[in-house]
Amino acid sequence: MERSTIVRVHEGLHARPATRFVKLAKSFESEVEIIKDGKSASAKSAVKLMLLAVKENDEVTIRTRGADEIEAVEALVGYLENPLAGLAEEQAQAEPDAAAAAGVTLKVEPTKSAAFEEEVSGALKGVAASEGYAVGAAFAHFPPEIKPERRTLSLGDIKAELVRFTDAVEVVQARMNASLASDTLSANDRGIIAALRDIAADDELRDEVVTTINTGSDAVTSVIGAASKIAAQFGQVDDPYLNARADDVQAVGRQICLALLGQADVSLDDISEGAILIAEDIGAWDLARAPLKRIGGIVCGHGGATSHIAIIARAHGIPAVLGMGAQVHELGKAREIALDGHRGHIVANPEGAVLDRFRARIDEAAREREALKAFKDTTPHRADGTVIEVAANIGSLEEIDAARDAGAMGVGLFRTELLFMRHMHLPSEDMQAETYAALAKAFAPYPVIVRTLDIGGDKPISGIEFPHEENPFLGWRGIRMCLDRPDIFKPQLRALLRAAVHGNVKVMLPMVADVGEVRATRALIETCKAELAVEKIAFGEFQLGVMIETPAAVLIAPALAREVAFFSIGTNDLTQYIMAADRLNPTVAKLNDVTNVAVMSAIEMTARAGVAAGIMVGMCGEAAGRPDLIPEFLRMGLTELSMSPASIQRAKKRIAELS
Repeated sequence: MERSTIVRVHEGLHARPATRFVKLAKSFESEVEIIKDGKSASAKSAVKLMLLAVKENDEVTIRTRGADEIEAVEALVGYLENPLAGLAEEQAQAEPDAAAAAGVTLKVEPTKSAAFEEEVSGALKGVAASEGYAVGAAFAHFPPEIKPERRTLSLGDIKAELVRFTDAVEVVQARMNASLASDTLSANDRGIIAALRDIAADDELRDEVVTTINTGSDAVTSVIGAASKIAAQFGQVDDPYLNARADDVQAVGRQICLALLGQADVSLDDISEGAILIAEDIGAWDLARAPLKRIGGIVCGHGGATSHIAIIARAHGIPAVLGMGAQVHELGKAREIALDGHRGHIVANPEGAVLDRFRARIDEAAREREALKAFKDTTPHRADGTVIEVAANIGSLEEIDAARDAGAMGVGLFRTELLFMRHMHLPSEDMQAETYAALAKAFAPYPVIVRTLDIGGDKPISGIEFPHEENPFLGWRGIRMCLDRPDIFKPQLRALLRAAVHGNVKVMLPMVADVGEVRATRALIETCKAELAVEKIAFGEFQLGVMIETPAAVLIAPALAREVAFFSIGTNDLTQYIMAADRLNPTVAKLNDVTNVAVMSAIEMTARAGVAAGIMVGMCGEAAGRPDLIPEFLRMGLTELSMSPASIQRAKKRIAELS
């Protein structure tokens, strides 16, 4: 049985989603293949699956053969169509962990002094993998290389060597299972270790080793060869994330070899407080089990910004510079290391002005990080006393805690797309009403602005058939699609009316380009109210606003302002449309600059129209959190700025400085 689909798993079938997909495939008796671009792989092998390099939005085919083939196809396709596939069981932990990580690594981005922008004399350059500055004693971590034994087995020894290999894999898995049982691991680290454990028992690795042992080669030599071969395959894939999995395979191979030799790896338990870890490479398993709170920074010969070392470092707020190559061996001999994780610079044995500058940056960052905490509960005002609402942009209920912990004054943009995309079927009215109500209650009495479904051919969802479009960004999306599909739009509007009983729900329409779209929506809202009244279902009133993200909306802003209760400027799309430059196209990236005079003029035209009409003007694009632009936005008359939670305290501080 075959069925094709578009992969919606966030970032595709990389390590953790791949291992969960394999686990699901193995729960069925049927043989299962996944096919992409004419290439097929067993869906029951994590390594083979990852080597297929299935990315988000790829088209794939699932082929099954066996007694439960129908059930297998349905389950596996459902997994691929779910953007959060494989993450449900760790979501509750992962979101707080991510918020904590953001609190460490993202809350503070001090303005770099002109002196520090200069090239540091004698600095070595690597890959900037995790932001931050550190100065600490060098802790060299260079475990001895495991070399092939190159023993030739007799025919009678092969069976015992196969058993030895199997036992070693079981030992490695048992060690990893013990690590997973630790209460000290974050959800992020636990997911990485689980992926490594699955690689250790993967059929591709096992079969390669078994084949080599059967030819008369010893287990250690066979494991080293098999791991190197598979790692080389990952290295050839045109995807940086999958390239980085080569290091994971080599790390797993090393652990199996150590188990075969009855050895334990060199421990990191002796690292001193604030030391800089210097290594050729560090297995993700070893790093996840290390005393991370004591590590001041990480410098590695291997690895890049998408490697598991980088992911762990960022999650724990540890500055890291990777990809240093053979230079790490010399750095390991140093007494002290200064590390710049923003620019990827390393200085061995820093002295004088260089050392003073690094220490000044560290002190400055610490002071700003601590100082920003004071702004969590601040209610910022303009000089004339007008309250400026600093709200959060979020896309799911799981993000509520991070927003509240940051001090969000409500929600300036709740993206409803995820609610539609994370399910195999369109969400029911009841499900939507519960979600919007939970959002409203979580932030009361602050307002929550819910954006109606903003989706099109560039990110289709189950239950809506989108036509093929040459440019979906200019096509059937947002309010255009919703008005054409009242069967989808009305349940959402009814759900929003039901949630509005909590008194703090606002609704805004995306991609508006004509006053008629607002009027048509109002008529539909009135129809929904009448239906709910007849059905005796409680509902409330909500303010209706529009996103200003098309040039047309800017030009008719005075007319729109007479029809709605508020504007919210979406700078991401507005910049794209004004500059006629795809914001996802790196070749025209320089044109996607919100500070371009054309874009800033459009923002001011919008603000002027809103202020003249006496309605609220806010902003929910990324620019809303930029400290350098906030003064200009306030000058224009904006009274609401919505941004990622990580930027909230910095924005509050900037506003307070202006009042």
